[in-house]
Amino acid sequence: MALPLATAAIALSLPLSSAALAAAPADPPALRVCASKGAAPYAAVDGSGFENRIAAIVAGAMNRKAEFVWTDKPAIFLVRDMLDKGACDVMIGIDDGDPRVLTTTPYYRTGYAFITRADSDLKLTNWSDDDLARVRRIAYQFHSPSEEMLKQTGLYEDNLIYQYSLINFTDRRNQYTQVPGDVLVSEVAKGAADVAVAFAPDVARYVKASSVPLRMTMIDRNGMTAAGKLVPQQFDQSMAVRKDDAALRSELDAAIAKVRPQIAAILREEGIPPMEPGLGQ
Repeated sequence: MALPLATAAIALSLPLSSAALAAAPADPPALRVCASKGAAPYAAVDGSGFENRIAAIVAGAMNRKAEFVWTDKPAIFLVRDMLDKGACDVMIGIDDGDPRVLTTTPYYRTGYAFITRADSDLKLTNWSDDDLARVRRIAYQFHSPSEEMLKQTGLYEDNLIYQYSLINFTDRRNQYTQVPGDVLVSEVAKGAADVAVAFAPDVARYVKASSVPLRMTMIDRNGMTAAGKLVPQQFDQSMAVRKDDAALRSELDAAIAKVRPQIAAILREEGIPPMEPGLGQ
């Protein structure tokens, strides 16, 4: 029995439709971004972090969508426990040249800064300034170049009890403990600390939003210990991929080049001071 003409036409068209479907390009994979739930103001689950925005525009330049992969662990564990294990594919905001990963071309430069009240007469621009001798109470970040430099100034021991009060005297042994950026800024704003010193991206939005006028001054030169060890204060920031993923790094480099103006605008809005590459000693 012959097939009806309409049925035959449909049957004849099926192989062509299947071939056409097979030839249709698949959607590009999402750009899986490693992130810690406790990493605000960098990345935030609600999307309010400035790295959420940077990831979105970079992914868009790659014709992808940014998909954040979250962990409850602090950000210092992202390479070991997330990136290296394949849970995600890219990190946003890591020191250029970090030996654990492949880093992209840097997309901004930043560093540590002194935060004082705008009405303070302290004039601080680096760790050699004479006005450091006038500081009685200083808040800082643990595990940082600032902590190392404070040990050179004599301020470290004098501030230990105060500094530990900022973390409710939590024992730092065998656990990662840090003073949040908003706490550092609040201590200065309310006059509990004469000055705070912090990585600028950690505190910029809180300085900008403070109801008490504050001043953030980027440290303008590297520190030096009594033994002659250089203590860098400024760092180029890159994105990072696994060491065997050079292809993705190349894609990211191309995307970063396309959206540099947009990245710069996000950083300005965040309140992170723009810096040029290079640093005097």
